[in-house]
Amino acid sequence: MPEPAPVPAEGVKVAVATSADGRRRVSVCAGTACVFAGSLKIRDEFVAQIEAAGLQGQVEVGIIGCHGLCSQSPLAVVSDGDTYYPRLKLKDVKTVVEQHLAGGEVVEKLLYTDPATGEHIACAHDIPFYKAQTRIALRDVGVIDPESLDEYLARGGYEAARTALTTMTPEQVVQEIVDSGLRGRGGAGFPTGVKWRYAAASPGDVKYIICNGDEGDPGAFMDASIMDGDPHVVLEGMLIGSWAIGAHEGYIYVRAEYPLAVRRLRMAIAAAEERGLLGDDALGSGWDFHLRIKEGAGA
Repeated sequence: MPEPAPVPAEGVKVAVATSADGRRRVSVCAGTACVFAGSLKIRDEFVAQIEAAGLQGQVEVGIIGCHGLCSQSPLAVVSDGDTYYPRLKLKDVKTVVEQHLAGGEVVEKLLYTDPATGEHIACAHDIPFYKAQTRIALRDVGVIDPESLDEYLARGGYEAARTALTTMTPEQVVQEIVDSGLRGRGGAGFPTGVKWRYAAASPGDVKYIICNGDEGDPGAFMDASIMDGDPHVVLEGMLIGSWAIGAHEGYIYVRAEYPLAVRRLRMAIAAAEERGLLGDDALGSGWDFHLRIKEGAGA
């Protein structure tokens, strides 16, 4: 099975801000809230209006994961200046296509309006909700197509796993996690590296690594956001963890009420296995790691 060919970091804009052939891009949010608000119909309308305007050779339409500001659903981002169009209606799409994509002029009346100042803000990065954020685990959520392995690879995806599996011992990986200061986010703040060290040292020939993707807190969607917005980052983290603790099998426990996360995780696993990133001889490293999804009823 051929190894994937990740795109260097400098190729990010080619894969994300524009299409691979240089076309501009309209990215429609396809997170849970936006989908419920009708974003897939918005996407289809963009495709239809772009074709009607004869721009299909110049503009590509794609999807992205949850943008985080769900009160603004459904929304789309145009690659020209990362222009942010929230709360779109079907009738607005023709205006965006004709005025912005064809005419080169931002549609000011459709931009985000700051509730404190009344100012129209064009770029998502300038919106107060996003402006102070430094995203780490969620850095690619709302940026890449969560159903595209190639876009994840274009952001350096699976390179950390390749480094860990081919150039580091399990002990070195554990020490790297210890040195990073990474802690659990469940409330106790237990050091992840210490947990991995205990797991690696525990007796037993068969070990499993488990991802707990179930959220019992009312209104909590942190896990869902990353699972349906950037599923490959979950898989890559588990692959690295499997090498560190000596587990050849893993399970992602995700509640059945997250159908979008379940579907995209399954798609991601299938794509990663097809490209040799998971399964037998993952990344050509000689390490075997198999992942399965277990749907739960929720808490």
